[in-house]
Parts: sequence; C-alpha cells; structure tokens
Amino acid sequence: MTPSKILFYLSISFIVGIFIGSMVKIPHIFLWGFLFVGILIIFVSLFLQKNKFIVTGFCLFLLVVGILRIQISEFNIENNELRKLNDKGEISLTGVVIKESDIRDNSQKLKIEIKNPKGIILVTTNRYPEYKYMDEIKITGNLKTPNETEDFSYKNYLMKDHIYSVMDFPKIVFLEKKDKETSILSVFYSGILWFKQQLRESIRKNYSPPQSFVLEGTVLGDNGAMSQDLKNKLNTTGLRHIIAVSGTHIVILGAILMSLLLALGLWRGQAFYISIVFIWLYIILTGLPASGIRAGIMGSLFLLGQKLGRQSMGIRIIVIAGSLILIQNPLLLFYDIGFQLSFLAVMGIIYLDPFFKNLLLYVYKKIGKTEKAPENLLSIISTTFAAQVFTLPIMIYNFGNISLISPITNLLVLPVVSILMIFGFLSSILGVVSQFLGWIFSILCWFLLAYFIKIIDIFSQPWAIKTIENIHWIWLFVFYLLIGFIIRFLNKKNLLGVTREI
Repeated sequence: MTPSKILFYLSISFIVGIFIGSMVKIPHIFLWGFLFVGILIIFVSLFLQKNKFIVTGFCLFLLVVGILRIQISEFNIENNELRKLNDKGEISLTGVVIKESDIRDNSQKLKIEIKNPKGIILVTTNRYPEYKYMDEIKITGNLKTPNETEDFSYKNYLMKDHIYSVMDFPKIVFLEKKDKETSILSVFYSGILWFKQQLRESIRKNYSPPQSFVLEGTVLGDNGAMSQDLKNKLNTTGLRHIIAVSGTHIVILGAILMSLLLALGLWRGQAFYISIVFIWLYIILTGLPASGIRAGIMGSLFLLGQKLGRQSMGIRIIVIAGSLILIQNPLLLFYDIGFQLSFLAVMGIIYLDPFFKNLLLYVYKKIGKTEKAPENLLSIISTTFAAQVFTLPIMIYNFGNISLISPITNLLVLPVVSILMIFGFLSSILGVVSQFLGWIFSILCWFLLAYFIKIIDIFSQPWAIKTIENIHWIWLFVFYLLIGFIIRFLNKKNLLGVTREI
C-alpha cells in the first residue's frame, strides 16, 4: 500500500469521525475504549508485522480522534465567556473591526474582536458612518444569541466562524485607528482592502448599474450593493455562484481557465501555473475571505491533481486537504455550505467530467459532424455538468430551490466568464491609473456584461425555478449512494478510465 493511499484512508477515517461526532453524542468512556482497541491493534500488528492491520488500527484511532475533535470544539463554544453574556440586557464592550465591513443598502455588518471577555461578535449598524478595518470602537447594546428558525439556523451559520453573539444597532463610539500596533499581516490585509476599494471605485466610474453590480460581484466578490431583484433573477437562472466567492465558482473557473489556456497552445505546466496565479489573485482581490481561501485551496489542489494526470492522486489530495482544514475547524463539515460545495464540485469533476466529455464527443459524432469536435467548448460543458450533478442535492437541501434552466444558462454564460474576469481585472486596474485606459478596456467588458444580463432577463421566468420544501437528510444519503453505484458501474464498463489530459 502506497503512502498516499494510507494517508487517504487515515484522512477518511478522521472525517468520518467528525461526521459521527456531529450526529451523535458518544460518552467518553466508549471513546476511550475504542481508542484503547485501536492502539492495541497497532501494537499487536507491529509485533506480528501485519501492515494491513496496522493501518486498520490507525484508522480506528483517527476515527476516535475525529469524534474527540468535534467534542472539544463544542465544549469550547459552550464555555465561551462572551457567549455567556448573551440575552443578559444592555452591555458596553470595546473591540476592533477585524474584517472589511459588509455594506448593504441601508446597513453595514461589522465583525468585531472584543478585548475582554475575548471573543468575536457580529454587529449590524446604520449605513453611515462607515467603519474600516482596524477601527477600535466602543459599542453599547443588547448582546443576543443568533436566531434559529425551521428553515435556517443563523446561529450555526455564524458558529463556524467562531461568532456566537450578535448586536443590532447599538450605540457606537469611535475610539482610534489601531494601525500603529498592527502586524505585518494586518498591514498587508489593510493594503488589500485599500486596493479593493480603488478597484470598486474604478468599476463604478466606467460602468453603470446593473453592469457595475455584476462586475463587482464577478471580479471582487461583492454583491452588497446589488438590488434584490437582480439577486432573485440570478437565483432563478442558477447563476448566483458566478457573482460570489464560492467553491463551485472557483473550481469551475479554474477548470475552464485551464482548458482555455491549453486551447491557446500552452503546455500543461504553463497552463497550471497561470491558472493558479489567476485564482489566487482573484481571492486576494476579493479581500481574502475565509470561504475564498478554503475554495482556493480546493481549486488549486484539484488543478494539481489534473497536472499530475492521475485521477486517483487528485482524489487523495483533495481528501487529505479536506481533513487538514477540518483539523483547524471541524464545524465546517456540517455548517459551511461553501466548504461542502468546494469539496463536492471537485469530486464531481474528477469522477464525472471524463464521462460527460466522452458522451458529448460520442453524440457530436453521431449527429453527423465530420469536422473536428470543439473540444474546448465540450470541456466547459462537461466540467459544468459534472460539478452541478454533485452539488445540486446540497443546494436543494439548504436552499429549497432548484433552477430548472440552470444547465442551459450556465452553458450560455460560463464560456464568457473567464474572458469577462480577465478584461474586468484589466479595466478595473487600469482605471485606477487612468480613467481613459479603464474606459478603453471596458468596451469589450460592456458587451459581455450586456450579454450576461440579457441571458438573465430572458430566462428569469417564474416557471424556471421550483421550490422543494422539507427535504430530509436521508435523501442526500440516498442520492450520493446512488451516484456512487453509478460511478462504480461506469468504471467497470471502462467509461471512466480516461482522465482529461491537462
């Protein structure tokens, strides 16, 4: 058994442990018993020189470690000193804004790190005055536990980011800017946010709504200024992921960019490095959100697996990376939809992309086309289908909506997204230096944006979206079990044996 395969099994065991620990509260006496059994198997196997049993023992050991890791995380949440002040009446706290403000139409949301007691809270306040990264402020108001409803748990959504308390429209007093006490990383992050603001202003100078809203979302990952009507249209057409820093978006974008670069005649290695640089430049310009960083890691490792040219190696790399991310924050497995979508989109492309591409090539030849097949376009289509098949159940389970025309709209829009992002970057960056240069490069972008918005307007019809309520989690299990059997069947028929050569 190769080292990478052993690491794969160990990582799977750890992830399964976190899953079990999130679903069932197992008493510690049983955990210590299983831990002892795992260690015993390891020592006996070492004595008997049975390598397979050694791996089995370590798998059982890491399964228990995964359960303990989620229990430790939940223990820390329960004993958080700041959380204990929730719903106790009015309180005054002093802290520092640690992230870029989330600007909405009539409000802004601030992530504030409190000094004493230590913790992070989410504050919703008026649109003005605006507060910036590293502003030290004093807030006075009612600290509350985030809301939970039958449809959505805001508490769990924030909990994955270590936020257990919220405060709505408190009295705020600005104290000072903590720029003299910041670290090198904080200075770097401040510079990124400043540059992002310059790009935002450059976009707004050269584009008018709704084009400016779409480009801000596509290039900067911002959709706070976007109208609710446009958001609804994007949801209806299944294109919301394009204007957000989502795992699905980054994974599909990376795969499409790789295909485009290869179509231009670049070598596999050159296309890989350019795609990696582009992905991380995009994540940096969006302000390095935690969700974007995780999606970037998944997308980069997926491209690495493709560069190596081995399907099995790509799968192992992604699973090992997922387990390392969960060591740091095990709550992501259940409560971070972005993490789930990143993981599933990559797995979908690895397993199903070759099948869809071969199927499309077969259909293309069957309909009588004698000229060479447009492999670049077929790669975009197969990549999109593969990712969406794997992520669709999670989307339905969490949001209760399914876009009936999402495959069509994605096929019409995704081929131009990479071009839109490249020229959007250029026009935005050049617009910071010279408004005229920004305007010159914005001409092509304007046509691409007009096309994007036209597709949205045409397909955002009431019949195009179906609401499915109260989906039980058992259906997720059934779906992915079915997908597993289908993949196994296709593999036996040698229909998944060819991985894309990139």
